[in-house]
Amino acid sequence: MRTWRRRRHTVRVRLTVLYGGMFLLSAAGLLVITNAIGLSGTRTSESAPAAVPPAGPAMPAATAHRIAALQAQLSDAQAAQSRQLLIASAVALAVMGLVAIVQGRVVAGRVLRPLRTITAATRRITADNLNERLAVPGPDDEVKDLADTIDGLLERLEDSFSAQRRFVADASHELRTPLATMRASLDVALAKPGPVPAQTSALAGRLRTELDQIDRLLEGLLSLARAQHASPAGRAPLALGDLAAEALDARAAAIAAKGLTVDSAGLTGGGAWTRGDGTLLARMVGNVIDNAVVHNDGGGWIRLAATSDGATAELVVETGGRVLDQEQVDRLAMPFQRLAADRTGSADGSGLGLSIVAAVATAHGGALRLRARPEGGLTVAIALPTAGAGVPA
Repeated sequence: MRTWRRRRHTVRVRLTVLYGGMFLLSAAGLLVITNAIGLSGTRTSESAPAAVPPAGPAMPAATAHRIAALQAQLSDAQAAQSRQLLIASAVALAVMGLVAIVQGRVVAGRVLRPLRTITAATRRITADNLNERLAVPGPDDEVKDLADTIDGLLERLEDSFSAQRRFVADASHELRTPLATMRASLDVALAKPGPVPAQTSALAGRLRTELDQIDRLLEGLLSLARAQHASPAGRAPLALGDLAAEALDARAAAIAAKGLTVDSAGLTGGGAWTRGDGTLLARMVGNVIDNAVVHNDGGGWIRLAATSDGATAELVVETGGRVLDQEQVDRLAMPFQRLAADRTGSADGSGLGLSIVAAVATAHGGALRLRARPEGGLTVAIALPTAGAGVPA
């Protein structure tokens, strides 16, 4: 926002300087011509004493001297008048320069007003209201041409987003149906009377495992698509601390199986209230907890904290482990990015967990920060805007 305002004011200053500079140059040229004409007339008058006839019988010396004195006085008066004209011209030029700058700023503001209107309207349009248009009225000039071009771009974007949403909905149905059919076929094959060969049972087990992995991958892709196009409508105040506590309770068996030590003292009292879609935020927090459990060492530890500073609600999840490379950690928020082969080979992950977390946080006006701990392990921090007034402390 600050960058946009600085650029807008820079353009206005440039137009003001251009308008004021052109006016000053024109006024200065006009004053130079006027003063040049006045000075030429003064020089012509100063040459008059040379034409005074010498004193003689026809003109007494006193009269000639008087005439010369009058002409000298006239020359001095004309010189003083020229100086006054120059001073008055300089003062008038300064005053008109200030007037020109003020007028230039006003004119520049009026010229840029349609552009500011277009910019403000464009900033209000997001992926959730692409049906809105600028519809700038006025003559068919360059500004209206720009607005019509942006409206055309918005129409193409709306068609593209609509096609993407339709594809996600169709893929959800079309891909789950054959998976369910394949799983049912396996169950039927194993349920036939008679002994089932060991190889068939082993193959069916591997196929079920792969089908479960495909289900998780499909669910992750659909969750990522929904998070990237989350609607702000229907959002309610929620406590990140409560969501984290519920996620820990739901994963108590997995935590106990790995012998992990959980420090959840930072979640006491709920805290860290934000406003958002309950389903997406629960999925976001659950993915962070899953990441901390699945990619943790046996007998390791997890530390959680939910805090708020009045403007930002933050959930921080820390885990121990080996020292990680920060450059690789920065890529974990991208789809299908993992740290090493042990993470790639994990049967419990699809490589979309932190991508979904980042998408949900972004859709709610927040951000995901990943930091490799110097002593080993990972810190995952989710910062979201607070819910505002009227929310329990």
